[in-house]
Amino acid sequence: MKKLTKILVANRGEIALRIMRSAREMGIKTVAIYSEVDRRAPHVLFADEAVCIGPAPSSESYLKGAEIVRIAKELGVDGIHPGYGFLSENAGFATLVEAAGITFIGPRQHAIEIMGDKLSAKDAVKDFDVPLVPGSEGEVQDPAEALKIAEEIGFPVMIKASAGGGGKGMRIAYNDHQALEGFRLSKEEAISSFGDGRIFIEKYIEAPRHIEFQILGDEHGNYVYLPERECSVQRRNQKVIEEAPSSAMDQATRHRMGSQALDLARACGYFSTGTVEFLMDDNKDFYFLEMNTRLQVEHPITEEITGVDLVEQQIMIAAGHKLRFTQDDVKINGHSMEYRVYAEDPARKFLPSIGFLRRYKEPTKYNEPERRVRIDTGVEEGSEISMYYDPMISKLISWGPTRKEASKILDRAFDEYVIQGVTHNLGFGKSILANKAYADGEYSTAFIPTYYKDGFTGDYLTDQDHTLLSVAAHQIKNIHLGRGEFDPTSKHEKTFYVTIDEIRDQPQVELKVEQLDDTKYRVTDLKENKHLDVDMSNFDIQGDSLITFNMDGEEQIMQFLDN
Repeated sequence: MKKLTKILVANRGEIALRIMRSAREMGIKTVAIYSEVDRRAPHVLFADEAVCIGPAPSSESYLKGAEIVRIAKELGVDGIHPGYGFLSENAGFATLVEAAGITFIGPRQHAIEIMGDKLSAKDAVKDFDVPLVPGSEGEVQDPAEALKIAEEIGFPVMIKASAGGGGKGMRIAYNDHQALEGFRLSKEEAISSFGDGRIFIEKYIEAPRHIEFQILGDEHGNYVYLPERECSVQRRNQKVIEEAPSSAMDQATRHRMGSQALDLARACGYFSTGTVEFLMDDNKDFYFLEMNTRLQVEHPITEEITGVDLVEQQIMIAAGHKLRFTQDDVKINGHSMEYRVYAEDPARKFLPSIGFLRRYKEPTKYNEPERRVRIDTGVEEGSEISMYYDPMISKLISWGPTRKEASKILDRAFDEYVIQGVTHNLGFGKSILANKAYADGEYSTAFIPTYYKDGFTGDYLTDQDHTLLSVAAHQIKNIHLGRGEFDPTSKHEKTFYVTIDEIRDQPQVELKVEQLDDTKYRVTDLKENKHLDVDMSNFDIQGDSLITFNMDGEEQIMQFLDN
């Protein structure tokens, strides 16, 4: 057994902090590396030690493998955890680490070379009875060859970076022009993000479900798969919202897919946590997509439904320990969803939004038998969302005893989550949860192209929304008149007029709000000449951003975007 007493996390942001928290619970000291722009980042302040690795660009900081190893040796580090992205699937980096006498907390070099590389992974899978998506036999050398292969297998095709991940280095092509342009752009992005420009091409399957299996293997020959994750809601091949388990899965298919995932892991001597990804059609026929030889962004939802700390397992396996549970011990407990909260503008084709978090207030983190809310983040109020890195703010995770409850808990968390200073995608997440196809679990990778083909500029306001807004405005007006204190028995305006401006092609709405008694209100649409009586109580302003009240017995939450 190896004794790990100090590990360096070769990453940044939420995943660096996530790894450090598990390490601290295990009694292991941690070392953070950081670029000049990350000097005051939460992961830097949390670590026991921290060292600046270089300027902001990744190529001059987080991708400097040899420098990271040098720092680790200088500080007496026992192990290096690469997180995800950056050097996590770089076999050369794993070799450097091990050659320095330091434990690489991940799979062995040869496993990364075989499975972390998408081209060699496809070759390895041919020895098993796992269907493959039709595509190129190996690396595509130039645009002319890319076009030839695309025409042979038939459009549409997916152009992919062999070392890619996280939606980077990937393009869909529906014609000759897109194939040529896609090859060029994918290669450029792959070189920039991973330092590896090799490209291959596959037939693009237009509306499958994207299903992945978390696997664990130790060097003693023990292997286990955990229940699947569904990652079908994607935008430009980047996962948006994930859930576990999949609403489309049955136990027989789960066993077949999980068992084949383990066969692949055994074949390459895979000792760590990893993920095998498949595409599954309506008939539950499935095709191998790729294997990720690292911790996945969406790993928390697996942790939530199994109780397995995957980072702890990675560290234990790397130290030479046996898995402490078997396949028979693995059970599914409830349902979990994760939404990737990004600083981006859904109304402007999801353009990244950079700046400082002027206000940042996380939703209530329940940890109760019937509901849990978890937030994995690497930011805090005042943090900068930089142009140099992925603009993820956090991963917002819910757990409930059923899929419906997990969705309801996540929806409330969206309402409570206050992010100001940058544009964000929380409203887009609420819209997804409200979509009937998603709510029914009847969706595929075509979900966003089908329902949000023009992006997202906000959902239409309903009559109920108009009522909520107008009554809340009435209360806020009287609080203002009362210099900050609201007393329903004091003298204040009983009648108030509210105008809700035109939104896109929704016409302007003019409303009259009348307080009939302490809790009863009448809201009249002046143009439609119709009214609705509602009961409103327990109005409260929390801090300077959230409004809560009960409307007809149901709790409502609103946010101020500005005072």
